[in-house]
Amino acid sequence: MKLPRLIVALLSLLVATTGAVRAADASAKRAITHEDVWLMKRLGTPAPSPDGKWVVFGVTDPAYDPKDVATDLWLKSLTDDSPARQITFNKPGESGAAWSPDSRKLAFTSKREGDEAAQLYILDLSGGEAERLTSLTLGARQPKWSPDGTQLLFVSDAYAGAHDEAAIKKAAKERKDRKYSARSYESFPARFWDKWLDDRRAHLFVMEAKAGATSRSLFAGTNFADNPRFGAQQSDDGGAIEAEWAPEGASVVFTMAGNRGEAAFALIHTQIFEVALAGGEPKQLTDEMGNHGQLSFSPDGKLLLATFTANNDEVYNNARLIAFDWPARANRRVLTAGLDRSVSRYATPQGSDRIWFTFEHAGLEKLYSVACGGGAVREEASPATGCIGSLSAGGRALVGTWDSVLAPAEVWRFDGTPRVLTAFNAERGAQLDSPAAEHFWFKSSRGRDIHNILIKPAGFDPAKKYPLITIIHGGFASMWRDTFVLRWNYHLLARPGYIILLTNYTGSTGFGEEFSRRIKLDPLKTPGNELNEAVDEAVKRYDFVDGSRLAAGGASYGGHLANWLQATTTRYKCIISHAGLMDLASQWSTSDTMFGRETQNGGLPWAGSKVWMEQSPFYLAGNHAKGTGFKSPILITVGELDFRVPLNQSLQNFAVQQRLQVPSKLVVFPDENHWVLKGENSRYFYSEVHAWLAKYLK
Repeated sequence: MKLPRLIVALLSLLVATTGAVRAADASAKRAITHEDVWLMKRLGTPAPSPDGKWVVFGVTDPAYDPKDVATDLWLKSLTDDSPARQITFNKPGESGAAWSPDSRKLAFTSKREGDEAAQLYILDLSGGEAERLTSLTLGARQPKWSPDGTQLLFVSDAYAGAHDEAAIKKAAKERKDRKYSARSYESFPARFWDKWLDDRRAHLFVMEAKAGATSRSLFAGTNFADNPRFGAQQSDDGGAIEAEWAPEGASVVFTMAGNRGEAAFALIHTQIFEVALAGGEPKQLTDEMGNHGQLSFSPDGKLLLATFTANNDEVYNNARLIAFDWPARANRRVLTAGLDRSVSRYATPQGSDRIWFTFEHAGLEKLYSVACGGGAVREEASPATGCIGSLSAGGRALVGTWDSVLAPAEVWRFDGTPRVLTAFNAERGAQLDSPAAEHFWFKSSRGRDIHNILIKPAGFDPAKKYPLITIIHGGFASMWRDTFVLRWNYHLLARPGYIILLTNYTGSTGFGEEFSRRIKLDPLKTPGNELNEAVDEAVKRYDFVDGSRLAAGGASYGGHLANWLQATTTRYKCIISHAGLMDLASQWSTSDTMFGRETQNGGLPWAGSKVWMEQSPFYLAGNHAKGTGFKSPILITVGELDFRVPLNQSLQNFAVQQRLQVPSKLVVFPDENHWVLKGENSRYFYSEVHAWLAKYLK
């Protein structure tokens, strides 16, 4: 049937008008700015209430001046669509929020007016102000309610031989009154990330959940407290301590390093311990060569759950979900033995006979489950793109965060059909022209399937030719993800009109245990070759990539590989290296971690392995006769407080570049560590990166 001409004309006009509106909407969007990246609100890990009716989470309102940054707790109903509401209003912020068993109160950590260190507070959600519980010299953190809701377990620090508040206060004063400033050490490490370590050790404390109550260390009076093999020196590799109340409330299980003093010559093993609430020596429940973490009990109290990562002669092992029968404390079994991926985080909702968890795969992180007895892993409903960033259960509710390259994390609910619960950044995100991540694979020259993510700039025109920048992830045991990042934001890097290539080279996670292990004895060469091959594939596959204008950059392990590319090819017009090493041996001896590098590189540097020299950029710097060596202009950036890839590596790099008369620039951030974390420093970092790229990519 033919339509009347008038109707046809009207329909044509409607189609044309709709198309024009869509085009106008697209043109109205703009490229992302540093202000967009930095000022987007940042959401913390959501914690659902035990009754499954509420979820609480932290929201950080960023600012360029650290004094203006504010973090507060927000509450969202899980039973209706009412908007989230702010429940704390203190600029110092709160962390570690924990629900009381009756879902009526929250315990959290905050450093408020008059606090010398962060203390514990309780907020009654029926009304009133938060009430401070502790006033400890060394502060308090990580509160956990007892099963009956009458007591709180938390972590605080103590000095050797000083395990109660009076002794700790006296010891702290003695250290403050010292006339000298020297530090002394008799075991490794002496520093960690960006701090010199001291003689504080992490302890577990308990107290009644009311103001004015006295706290006591569960380690006080034990040989365990000051045994150099156990314990946790503040913030070092053995410093992580996790704790959970046993279901019956008469004891606490916790994880802690079991061979802390051996970090210079052995891998540290994190074991599970149990200590009675009444006191006494903690009992070690595990003795595996590896690391336990993420302790929790099943809702019925019959299982003690944890993740376990083996320590052996491999550079990488999957983190597996394990279970013990409780209270038998026996029958240890691996629940994800058939899964060739690392369990990232897990949760156990009430009323379910399954454990829900996430793992990385090919740039994404989705939701899966396994029966409490183990067996086949089942994929659950998840967003098709992006990454689930946290996961917690309360009652029957399963909540977490989800983000993608298009927007920062928001709170989501994952039991049933996934749905977003918050929209803190939706308005700003809707203004941005941020093309979605595009994934592609290719077969490397070694026959390996290599995954890549391609990011296009705002205003992308397929008819144009764009320079390509390969950005290299750190790790090595990590993965480029479809996620919103601060430090190397894909769209902000692409903003001037660049194609960003993100390659998950050999060694990356999310592609199976063997793929990650293949970096052993080959830390830089094969990954470097794969980065070059990925660039070749992108140039061949996409007509809009200008193969004559290429650059490369990365941080940490990505910085190592950026330096390696500079030493082994001249195809890149310029290089950007943040926190990159020059010499494997000097990195081994000056970093805050040591022994694992020997596994990767074939033993001690002087023991005969050629890897230490053959895959150190420093020794290839002058290979100009071979047509390689340091030639490409390089921007070197580093945080002066970085003890993981210490400043000496960047100073060595800059000195060699200057000696060889390679165009080079060194940017040092005196108040930054391994990452550039301060707003104005971050803005300056991006400006330097963009200026360097503009100078050499024309």
